[in-house]
Amino acid sequence: MYRFFRIVAILIISFSSALLLSAKDFVVVIDAGHGGHDFGAIGAKTNEKTINLGVALKLGSLIKKNMDDVKVVYTRDGDYFKELQERAEIANKARGDLFISIHTNSVDKKNKRRKTIKGAATYTLGLHRSAENLAVAKRENSVMMLEDDFSATYCGFDPNSTESYIIFELSQNQHMEQSIDFASKVQSEMVATAGRQDNGVRQAGFWVLAKTGMPAVLIELEFICNPTSEAFLASESGKNKFAKAIFNAFKSYKQSYDRKSGVIKDKGKNKKEKKSSSREEREDDIDEVIVSAGMNDDDVDVASADEIRYKVQFMSHPTKFKPGAKEFQGLKDVESYRDGSMWKYTVGSFASLDEAKTEMRKVRKKFSDAFIITTRNGERVK
Repeated sequence: MYRFFRIVAILIISFSSALLLSAKDFVVVIDAGHGGHDFGAIGAKTNEKTINLGVALKLGSLIKKNMDDVKVVYTRDGDYFKELQERAEIANKARGDLFISIHTNSVDKKNKRRKTIKGAATYTLGLHRSAENLAVAKRENSVMMLEDDFSATYCGFDPNSTESYIIFELSQNQHMEQSIDFASKVQSEMVATAGRQDNGVRQAGFWVLAKTGMPAVLIELEFICNPTSEAFLASESGKNKFAKAIFNAFKSYKQSYDRKSGVIKDKGKNKKEKKSSSREEREDDIDEVIVSAGMNDDDVDVASADEIRYKVQFMSHPTKFKPGAKEFQGLKDVESYRDGSMWKYTVGSFASLDEAKTEMRKVRKKFSDAFIITTRNGERVK
């Protein structure tokens, strides 16, 4: 009888182990914007489609080389055209866990700042509000007009009509929190690793983000219309730095994703463990992640089990304003924090993302580019 139970126990353990080891890999979908006959933004010496693909392939290579529990899917891995709808379908069919769309920015030839404007920005799906964000969304969505019978494919959506963008105001993005979290990490790395000016995390109505059923961001690497920025974008060094910046952000995001999912690393493979019910047990799980990843205790904040707060950031400025300054007229309980050479200003502190969204809509009446940041223990999560 004892032998019988022992055999049963071994079979159960083996079966359970097989299930754990067959856990679905994390799927990241990398979307190189434009391609083929769609050149995207044009610079003096190069074009957007070439830059986007170069960075996308380098990013994918870094992930494949360093993260064997991640599956990389490209919407295009060569110089050919893909419709916006096709890109979203590729991501959805692959059951993606994160969608990263890579683009290069520009402004109209009539813009006086055309040769001096610079910086990187990362977009999540949301209300464009500001004319600048809307202009970017219109430019990136206009690629659909190169497609045959695009009006039928996109259900009458006109990328040049402001009224068409009401569909994004009606869209509910259930992945907004994760998208903003990753976008914030990207922006931090764009400054620290790629050496770009931080133009912030923004929200706008991008079709390709709206139609992907997963956390999704669209990165505008730099402005190709600025000769200095174009030279950096076109160089191998520049592409490597952009790819490394996005990779660093992804690695951080993935580590956080694993902790929240109860996944620990074991000899390069993923294993899922039952989430602990007590704080002490959750901290033990985090310690296992630290050890298995070869990190020190100081590298991971054990307070990741603590409550996360959301704030509305509405301004970045090199000056630290005094409380009650005229710049804050109409806002209450303004707080600030230092980020590099800039002071960044926020209002509110919410446990619920929905509450933060409500406050953001109010703040945007005065500051159209206001957006939500995530904080833990009073510090911005990056």
